[in-house]
Amino acid sequence: MKKLLILLLCVATLGAHAQTIDTVKADTAKIDSADLLALPDTVRHLESKWPSYIPPAVFVTYGVLSLAVKPIRNLDYSVYDDLVEDHPNFNFHPENYFQYAPAVMVYGLNFAGIHGKNTFIDRTMLYAMSEGIMALTTFSLKKVTNRLRPDGSNRYSFPSGHTGNAFAAAEFMAQEYSEKSVWYGVAGYSFATATAILRVYNQDHWFSDIIAGAGFGILSTKAAYLLYPLLRNRLFHEKNSNKTTTFMPAFGNGTVGFSFVKQL
Repeated sequence: MKKLLILLLCVATLGAHAQTIDTVKADTAKIDSADLLALPDTVRHLESKWPSYIPPAVFVTYGVLSLAVKPIRNLDYSVYDDLVEDHPNFNFHPENYFQYAPAVMVYGLNFAGIHGKNTFIDRTMLYAMSEGIMALTTFSLKKVTNRLRPDGSNRYSFPSGHTGNAFAAAEFMAQEYSEKSVWYGVAGYSFATATAILRVYNQDHWFSDIIAGAGFGILSTKAAYLLYPLLRNRLFHEKNSNKTTTFMPAFGNGTVGFSFVKQL
């Protein structure tokens, strides 16, 4: 148990450090201006923020290496054996809710009058894009890697989808609120770390599964904040025009999509 907590504390610290790097005042991911020039800003964003991509890239690399490197895989077994010995009947699943807590907090804070970086439409689009990237990546890898879960229930263990969701939401909260206070990001990452720990305690995932999930989650949100200004301006940046365009998320029957209406 101590081994898992120490390892997860390192993950949480690296994740929180990554989000503090992203709190430069001239943040190019802020997209309220209709006159934003997306491509130059995207390049400047990469130049100024590239160190913040290192921790999640390390997480992903570690997880991928666990598929082939025996010492890393042995650490999975060691952590699992320790947990089974200390808590053989652990069965408690608040992580099913914790994974969404940071995103809910973002909208709750806005509703309470504490406004984040972006407007309701923009932040909703950003979060939807982040979740889309994360889901596509993790579920594709689950089928390709075919890793058996610790409890033997199925072969969709790598990477952890719950952890990916949680860290994507935590980075979303950090992006929206860390300019106001670093503690917003810390709160989001605390829920994400708790989610990851519980996935291992409940024998749903190996340690390397949650490390990879954390990396994919953080990178998915960072990718959304990097790419969305470019996408938004390509669709909506029209000088000297009174034409209107609407781009909204759509939800129904358990699926997520987008509706696009443009006045010609």
